[in-house]
Amino acid sequence: MTAERWASILRGLGHRVATQQEWTGQPCDVLVALHARKSYPSIARFRRAHPERPVVVALTGTDLYRDLRSSRRARSSVAGASRLVVLQPRGRSALPSAYRAKTHVIRQSARCPASPPTRHGNVILVCVLGHLRGVKDPFRIAEAVRRLPESSRIRVVHAGGALDPAMARRARAYEAAGARYRWVGALPHARALRLLAQSRLLVISSRLEGGANALVEALACGVPVLSSRIDGVVGTLGQRYPGYFGIGDTRGLTRLLQRFERDAAFRRALARHCRRARLLVEPARERRGWAALLSGLRRSGGR
Repeated sequence: MTAERWASILRGLGHRVATQQEWTGQPCDVLVALHARKSYPSIARFRRAHPERPVVVALTGTDLYRDLRSSRRARSSVAGASRLVVLQPRGRSALPSAYRAKTHVIRQSARCPASPPTRHGNVILVCVLGHLRGVKDPFRIAEAVRRLPESSRIRVVHAGGALDPAMARRARAYEAAGARYRWVGALPHARALRLLAQSRLLVISSRLEGGANALVEALACGVPVLSSRIDGVVGTLGQRYPGYFGIGDTRGLTRLLQRFERDAAFRRALARHCRRARLLVEPARERRGWAALLSGLRRSGGR
């Protein structure tokens, strides 16, 4: 989704863009690589073929908060990049100081569906958007809602593909264990966005994120968020946002869910913070970020 959105932005700025899984020699003036470690082979081939042409490397959460410490390939991609892109300001701080001057913060953007959302009566619909991967801590919400009192009106819909059969079995087991949690598998993006717009709350339980797409989409749709306290979210919502719980903290998430259900002042505080942050994820702002990066490359001759 990120690659497709960036391609659309760059075309809107007047450039010709091809999106591919890897670079295999196709003619281009600039290579934009999403993910330092996974894109290393393409970056290395492009560098060998065109040492004078610029390479822009966009860093994911796994790059910033895991791979740069453990992967020689990730470090090589970052060192050889003409420019680096991170998705929120804390991403820049996670980089070695030598690379920060060539790093641009370009926040992701989103648009909410045009049709008005349908709310679900007395039910408090909570959604989770994310594939079933360990780094997402995907079943934290299923554990948390098991602790809610019988009278709770909270119901959870979790959209995201299972990347291995064991994860799918676990999701189905949680679904069978109680009526509060439902896993609907992978959804087309438009349907996932409609689910989000219809929800009262988004929960992000990830152990790390570079800049969560789901968070950006929630802000665009005016849906408040409860999230694990990770840089990829704090970099957008700020340190003082009241909707954080500790990484892996089931009890903390349960307490926040109960507070959201019972405390109108808490709901208003979350909504107020999210309205302010919504200005950060406007499409025009992301477009200006890419325009500034490419303009700087032109002025510097690609260096």
